[in-house]
Amino acid sequence: MVRLGLAGDTMLGRGVADQLKRDRDWELFSPELAATARDADAVLLNLECAVSVHGERWPDPRKPFFFRAPPRAVDALVELGVRCVTLANNHALDYGAVALLDTLEHLGSAGIAAVGAGPDLASARRPAVLDVGGLRIGVVGVTDHPADFAAGDDRPGVAYADLRRDGVPAWLSGSVRDLTTEVDLVVVMPHWGPNMNRAPLPYVRRAAEALRDVGAGVIAGHSAHVFQGVGGSVLFDLGDFIDDYAVDPVLRNDIGLFFLLDVDRDGPVRLDALPLTLDFCRTRLADAADAAWARQRFRSACAELGTEVGIEAGRLVVTWPRG
Repeated sequence: MVRLGLAGDTMLGRGVADQLKRDRDWELFSPELAATARDADAVLLNLECAVSVHGERWPDPRKPFFFRAPPRAVDALVELGVRCVTLANNHALDYGAVALLDTLEHLGSAGIAAVGAGPDLASARRPAVLDVGGLRIGVVGVTDHPADFAAGDDRPGVAYADLRRDGVPAWLSGSVRDLTTEVDLVVVMPHWGPNMNRAPLPYVRRAAEALRDVGAGVIAGHSAHVFQGVGGSVLFDLGDFIDDYAVDPVLRNDIGLFFLLDVDRDGPVRLDALPLTLDFCRTRLADAADAAWARQRFRSACAELGTEVGIEAGRLVVTWPRG
């Protein structure tokens, strides 16, 4: 059994990037949170920005947000013990192909694998295989938006699938199925659904079931910017991990969770979810009031999906029976 750390939307651009440029000693993550992340054997997350000093903004007049982090932002990921990120999201090409290729180079130089985007279609769809504590973990990245970012045979971009209209495409189901013959456990990290949805939409649930049917042992989704519940082996949305976003007073995207997931060859065994407070450009373990809100919200979301959540030492706990 190994322990995976799972974090959601990790945005290191815009205000976060400005803060890093202003203060070279700025800590993006509190020491307590960083130590907690390093308790995992490997951390996986959704990196929702380019990492580059190059590129021009994607030429879409309807696109409101563009995220690009300086190369030194990768150091913060290394400090957390990040082993793999997915770039399959709606910000991978914010600064064009040159910035995406830079991102892949900076991550690779730091020993961090990347899935869900690449210099061509085959690379974007290619899974990563990690050796973690004696287990071989396969990681697959995919996004259902935007179609404009889709990689082509000779065009950099993301691994795109229109999950709402078409469901899980043959290339994706085939990739997961083939990967099950090579690794001990397959983790799929889909960027699915619209922002600020408190619960997974029906098409997301259908896609999750289809991915489980072809062998996904764990599904860890993101995109909504708020954490959703756990149903079976599916963490429908991991929520936000760090950002500079405006706060929704109802959905509270300034309160998040960091997930420690114990897994074996048969899938998840135990999940510990730690409440977080997302300050402006910095994330820390939650204070008492924010932790209480997170506990109530997560337990309610899981109950709607038929999952019971316990509490141990301030952590939210989900267990999966064995035998």
